[in-house]
Amino acid sequence: MKEKILDKATELFLDLGFKSVTMDDLAHEIGISKKTIYSHFRNKTKLVEETTSNLFSAISTGIAQIRGLNKNPIAELYEIKKFVMIHLKNEKSSPQHQLQKYYPRIYETMHSRQFDIMQECIEDNLQRGVEQAIYRDNLQIDFISRIYFSGVTSIKNQKLFPMHKFPVSSLMDDYLEYHLRGIVTPKGRTILNSIINSNHE
Repeated sequence: MKEKILDKATELFLDLGFKSVTMDDLAHEIGISKKTIYSHFRNKTKLVEETTSNLFSAISTGIAQIRGLNKNPIAELYEIKKFVMIHLKNEKSSPQHQLQKYYPRIYETMHSRQFDIMQECIEDNLQRGVEQAIYRDNLQIDFISRIYFSGVTSIKNQKLFPMHKFPVSSLMDDYLEYHLRGIVTPKGRTILNSIINSNHE
């Protein structure tokens, strides 16, 4: 039952936002009593904490599997982006913004874990791209990986990038292209253009 509650809570939080969904809403959606939910989660904060941790683990596992496919580094980044957006339902309820606003302690924990995972992933991606001559060989890898993380988290700032002007799915595509065009070699640019063109077909 606990897994069922977590799955439904994740779905509702991503669809409607962490603030909007009440324990009554969740109980109604699953068809159980609120008391049953409280027997597994002592309060909503604990539920949010476990939901976000669960989702983070699922996304981290998926990213590791994509990295294990040994795609070229440019294609790998696009695959990871697509996978994450599917799992976050294109972030239509701006979950990061709501988490930061209403559950700052949970947000800080997730932000720190996200940084550790992304730093390792992007550093490895950059290193392999340099070795394959599709990224420039003079990149400061630690600097670029941190800039990338900073950008990915900053574009989710609703004040800077309001959703009515910058739909999340195209925003992520634009940011990824922006990142890659700054680091690719002519060989890498050919691969990048091919991926972009195929995505537009």
